[in-house]
Amino acid sequence: MIKRISQNQLERVKRRFRFLYGERAEWLIDRFYHLIGRYGVGVEPPAASSRRWDQKDVVLITYADMVQRDGQAPFATLKDFCTEQLKGAVSTVHILPFYPWSSDDGFSVIDYRAVKKEYGDWDDVEALGEDFQLAFDLVLNHCSAKSEWFKDFILGISPARHYFLEMDPETDLSAVVRPRTSPLLTKTTTRFGESYIWTTFSADQVDLNWQNSDLLFEFLDILLMYISKGVRVLRLDAVAFAWKEVGTDCLHRPQTHEIVKLIRDVCEIVEPRVSILTETNVPHAENISYFGNGDEAHIVYNFSLPPLLLHALLTENTAYIGDWLANLSYPEGACTYLNFTASHDGIGVRPLQGLLPDDEFSKLITAVEDRGAHVSYKNNADGSKSPYELNITYASALSDPDDAKLGAARFLCSQFFALSLKGIPAVYFHSLMATENYEEGVQETGAPRTINRRKWQYDDLEKLISKKSGTQAEIFRHYIQVLRRRANYPAFNPDGAQEIYRLSDALMVIARTSILGNQTVYCVFNFTATKQTLTKPDDFAPLKDVKKFYDVISGKTHSSGKRGITLQPYQAMWLVPRD
Repeated sequence: MIKRISQNQLERVKRRFRFLYGERAEWLIDRFYHLIGRYGVGVEPPAASSRRWDQKDVVLITYADMVQRDGQAPFATLKDFCTEQLKGAVSTVHILPFYPWSSDDGFSVIDYRAVKKEYGDWDDVEALGEDFQLAFDLVLNHCSAKSEWFKDFILGISPARHYFLEMDPETDLSAVVRPRTSPLLTKTTTRFGESYIWTTFSADQVDLNWQNSDLLFEFLDILLMYISKGVRVLRLDAVAFAWKEVGTDCLHRPQTHEIVKLIRDVCEIVEPRVSILTETNVPHAENISYFGNGDEAHIVYNFSLPPLLLHALLTENTAYIGDWLANLSYPEGACTYLNFTASHDGIGVRPLQGLLPDDEFSKLITAVEDRGAHVSYKNNADGSKSPYELNITYASALSDPDDAKLGAARFLCSQFFALSLKGIPAVYFHSLMATENYEEGVQETGAPRTINRRKWQYDDLEKLISKKSGTQAEIFRHYIQVLRRRANYPAFNPDGAQEIYRLSDALMVIARTSILGNQTVYCVFNFTATKQTLTKPDDFAPLKDVKKFYDVISGKTHSSGKRGITLQPYQAMWLVPRD
């Protein structure tokens, strides 16, 4: 039996259709009503929990084939690794595009409805979902030039004949914001002659025409299929570029926001447990616009965090990240940030706009280049180029060429800092064991992003992390231990309160308090390579009234005493008052 849709829900969807497609809205709402129930989605869903997330929620970001074993489908190998090593440490596995693809390690999708056969099949995906919540990508700005959709476009076969954007090459497109230096238009030979097609990211990633309502319904069908396969977080890749309008920058158009709201509305109708995550690697004010008025994305990447945190630790100066955090606004309602330091992409630096002065930005670029980074550039409207992305692993970016242990401490400080912030933490697979730059891969592929996309043989990885000693093994065990401990503290609920104390350029405290107000964890960080001491009461008022603190990270108890609490270089502490 099809779930009954309320009149309010239908009216809201109809308003979205009217905004996007005008007078066709009446016909489209009827088409939408008949879509519900496909793949068994839209029958009465389970009731959503009273809270969408809690302190147990941690997202693992990984490729389907990040861990490989001879004779086994990578999806099954990934499930084995996650089940054996990560239960209780992560709750959700974000599997980067696992569909058949032709380039960009998955983000040039050939078929949205299939699993790449080299990875496994849908049964393997659903098996992983038995132990973890699943996050999928919906790559809605573009698809592969090798897709059946684009082949139909070339042959003039409907409906895909109208799924793409043809443009006169003489059109003035100088206002368009680009994250790449490649040509915006790509010449293509079709059944009707030569055509110039819009390609924001590459010639193999052909932009889709969201002004065509048939394309919208293609994606709504895909959405229902993903929900039937168990998706609980839907990541909208490169969504900011979706709606094109000549004469504008083609970024964050009102119609783009309306598409996100519509997708959320559909999820609330058919499966209210699904959360929408937008991927918009842009300056902070633009990024958080995707929260809307609490009616758009449930989760937005905290894109300014990775480069600001990197800068603070490399310069031993909390001034800029402290100012940013002190003024960071948090959305109301069922919305939150995804806090991360690294992902499959590089470290975006556009989100630093307005947050770092030019000389500090230059220091950051120089520091990461000295550690092996490739710096990717974008074209500006005035014809100039500027840094867009730093391609380097986060561990290598924080490494110390003269002291490996100091570099490891600095890296762990960065990870525990991100885990402390209000919001949901996301951990990239390579951060778990502090993988270093994979420069050999860059030389093989010619793609700078490969530096952070190494694939592991299961046996090699197991040997690495099971060593009794060694930096990577020690980091892995400590990281997993801390993640499991963190899950036991309601103060880390994404909706719990947060207060920032900047004690000096060297020391920062993040006070996290549970929703009920009955637990506070004081997250203390030394951002320098020298010892620092918390003293009372001037530096840290809680020391005045509390005699002992338990440090969740180390498992040790500290006395506040007259001498205060001393932190080693780059040490992080999560201090819980003890009676």
